[in-house]
Amino acid sequence: MLTWFRDRYLDLLGSIYIYNEHRGYTAIDRVLEAVRARYPEDAEFIAKVERHRADERKHYVMFKRWFELRGTRPLAVDRMFGHIDRFVEIMFGRTIDGLDTKEVIARDELFERLCRVISLTEQRGYKQVEILLANRFVKSDPQLVRIFEIIKQDEPSHWAPYDGWLKQHARREPRWWERALDGFIHSELLFLKLPLLFLNPFMKRRTSWRDEGEVDPDRYSRKLGAHPA
Repeated sequence: MLTWFRDRYLDLLGSIYIYNEHRGYTAIDRVLEAVRARYPEDAEFIAKVERHRADERKHYVMFKRWFELRGTRPLAVDRMFGHIDRFVEIMFGRTIDGLDTKEVIARDELFERLCRVISLTEQRGYKQVEILLANRFVKSDPQLVRIFEIIKQDEPSHWAPYDGWLKQHARREPRWWERALDGFIHSELLFLKLPLLFLNPFMKRRTSWRDEGEVDPDRYSRKLGAHPA
């Protein structure tokens, strides 16, 4: 029974993470579009966002390999289990795919809001990885431990460019209600959505990988000299 519980937990954990990592790097593609258009001369800022994107892609590939070694594919979770999805929907009143990139570029207050959302999401991710690395089920899987150790090492550089932009442009830090909202989204996932998913015997697995059909998904990894695996 304990073995089944552990395997089910890790299966759900991996499925949620691989969704969020894929969502991460594909969403950052849109952030990069905005950054390049608004700040074409800021090579350092662009390079940091490209690094963030490359890391998210690398993490996705690591989880993909983890599932391949288990001989299975992730459960077909959707944006209901995406932290950044939920945060953007609440803060902007629309989905990530529904964001108007041109509008975000044109209005500093929107880009400022996006920077705070990304920063809070990445900092939340770092704290969660620290918790998972102490989890006995995670520690029972050496490959998964290694994946989370790499994520923990990469994570601090992910919120740095957005915090840097806010400071450079004299924009405010997240307020208490934004931090509370971030905490609420995390709690909603952890204490409501995850248990419901755990108890759902009808949840199907994906029949294809999310990156199938993407055009040159590792372009930033190669540019930065990072190996995706």
